[in-house]
Amino acid sequence: MLPATSKLCAAISYRHLRNMTGLRRQAAVAISQELSRLACHSPGASAWIHQVRRRSSLLSSRLEEKPFSEMEMSYIKQGEEALQKSLRILEDQDDWKTETVAGNGDKVLSKVLPGVGKVFRLEVVVDQPLDAVYGELVDNMEQMGDWNPNVKEVRILEKIGKDTVITHEKAAATPGNIVGPRDFVSVRCAKRRGSTCVLAGMSTTYGAMPEQEGFIRAENGPTCMVLRPLAGSPSQTRLTWLLSIDLKGWLPKTIINQVLSQTQVDFAKHLRQRLARPVPVSC
Repeated sequence: MLPATSKLCAAISYRHLRNMTGLRRQAAVAISQELSRLACHSPGASAWIHQVRRRSSLLSSRLEEKPFSEMEMSYIKQGEEALQKSLRILEDQDDWKTETVAGNGDKVLSKVLPGVGKVFRLEVVVDQPLDAVYGELVDNMEQMGDWNPNVKEVRILEKIGKDTVITHEKAAATPGNIVGPRDFVSVRCAKRRGSTCVLAGMSTTYGAMPEQEGFIRAENGPTCMVLRPLAGSPSQTRLTWLLSIDLKGWLPKTIINQVLSQTQVDFAKHLRQRLARPVPVSC
């Protein structure tokens, strides 16, 4: 039976077959049966067979989980696409122009990309370790409206797997209502590659969240934040934020550029204040 089991396991190594839950489950059962046979005929091998069988049982239980639907896979792919496009933009170091340099070294740059328009890039160093920054921006994203006055609300509409979420964000109107209330429906994904974290996103459509009264549905993306420990100082984090937004409506480009660059500067200031707050200690 071992050759047949090997062929079955080899089959599920192909991506298009790996997504067939029934075939994967069949492979896991076949492995378990083969291990039982070996245990009977090879008593000396029973210890390691028990360990492998236990892991195989865990695998079988995981295979019972509901696979992603076609729509969910579409959202996952959109998140991956946003991540890849954002990183390609950031990797190209040419033609960036300085928009703003704050006294503390925070810097906003911009460039115009064919087919995308003007994008903005924030470069800052935060005096907090990467995990603290990541936790605030990802794990606590729905609390962003509590500390960022430019954000009225962030709500997670759906979680897909461990890396992808669909969100609805309401942006607050700017002072003087120069730019009225906007909202966004976005797909976001978070990836960790070694000591680097990438949080990427782009606009999407979601049937359960149509356009809202009182808000103009704007579009964003590709956009991302890249978090890295500061070289030589792991207690600090270098944060790069690529911002690409179409606010829609009839707004002069000069106003849009001013609003977006200031939004990034304000974000860095309010993020620092949030991270510096005393953390309540539970009794």
